[in-house]
Amino acid sequence: MRKVKETRKTKETDIIIEFDPDGSGKANIDTGIGFFDHMLNAFAVHGGFDLKISCKGDLNVDGHHSVEDIGIVLGNAVWEALGDKKGIERFACAYVPMDDALARCVIDISGRPYLYFSADGLDGSIGEYDAALTEEFFRAFSVNARVNMHIDVIRGGNAHHICEAIFKAFARALSSAVKITGDKVPSTKGSL
Repeated sequence: MRKVKETRKTKETDIIIEFDPDGSGKANIDTGIGFFDHMLNAFAVHGGFDLKISCKGDLNVDGHHSVEDIGIVLGNAVWEALGDKKGIERFACAYVPMDDALARCVIDISGRPYLYFSADGLDGSIGEYDAALTEEFFRAFSVNARVNMHIDVIRGGNAHHICEAIFKAFARALSSAVKITGDKVPSTKGSL
């Protein structure tokens, strides 16, 4: 079983995350930021992950610390859940439309973090969520999950639709990349 629990407590946030890549899409999310909860719930459902997130953050300042730190903790949880990475698919790509928006996410669970993020239209607020924090979340995730990830918004005008398409594409790509499809570490080096 690859289920893990990760925590992070700072002066800005107190986060507990439970992550199971072999789950059924059950989510229990409470970040204090309604739209971000919605995105993380969509990530769990469309990735088929069981995900529990509790975050108490300094929302009186803004959502930045909470969003970024959840990316850090979720990234660590994914890396730890995959253990020695034996048998994982490793590479995956997903395209997801959401009304006017179309997003693509390509992932390599390589052990070498890198994020390319191209998403015009993520400006302003979606409810209490600062849409510009989307890139901060994915940067924190990619560094701490040690994945190479390219996220592109191919088209879209509505920030809600753009953001939702990104999170769903991320869910589908990660779900495929973490699947056990063999019995060897998928690397010419022998380790990831």
